[in-house]
Amino acid sequence: MPHTNISLATLLGSRMCHDLISPIGAIQNGLELLEMAGSGGDISAEMSLIKDSCASAAARIKFFRVAFGGSSEGQNVGTREILQTLDGICQGTRLEANWTSTEDAPRSDVQLAYLAFQCCEAALPVGGSIQIDAVGKGWSLTATGRKNKFDEPLWAHLRGETDGEDIPASRIQFLMLPILAEARGRKVAATANDDGIRIDIV
Repeated sequence: MPHTNISLATLLGSRMCHDLISPIGAIQNGLELLEMAGSGGDISAEMSLIKDSCASAAARIKFFRVAFGGSSEGQNVGTREILQTLDGICQGTRLEANWTSTEDAPRSDVQLAYLAFQCCEAALPVGGSIQIDAVGKGWSLTATGRKNKFDEPLWAHLRGETDGEDIPASRIQFLMLPILAEARGRKVAATANDDGIRIDIV
């Protein structure tokens, strides 16, 4: 079966994340060995910083692997893994994620939720709270922050009002979300203004 541009992009995302997670895991294992070989007391500030940075990088790569990687029919993501990943990427930031579903979900559906999460994150420059609710077979995300900053052309693209030609690489989630949603028979509704942020995937 020939690959489309988007399927090639997700395969590339999967490969890159797969190759990156191994050295990060090796560094984490090395840090644990160093701790075990130490005196058993408090670890140094430098070691703590490296440890926290590795944990954050590992969580971010796991998130990217689902958000930008490929998914096969029948693959599910467990609730525990989702919560750990979201907690990991929010650790040490001003962002809070609230995943309310208690059910495992198809990886292809979680991918849409993660991409929508990143769209909301882009509009919260000084942090805030993002709630992700399962609604039927879709998702509803609501986000609030002390200061909302949104780029209207990006949100117009989510609403299907532009072709997304000028979307930069740093905001690729705004390009991928509607493409993948349409390919899976879903629709995206999005609003972002000073009163709040909401994305519905139905």
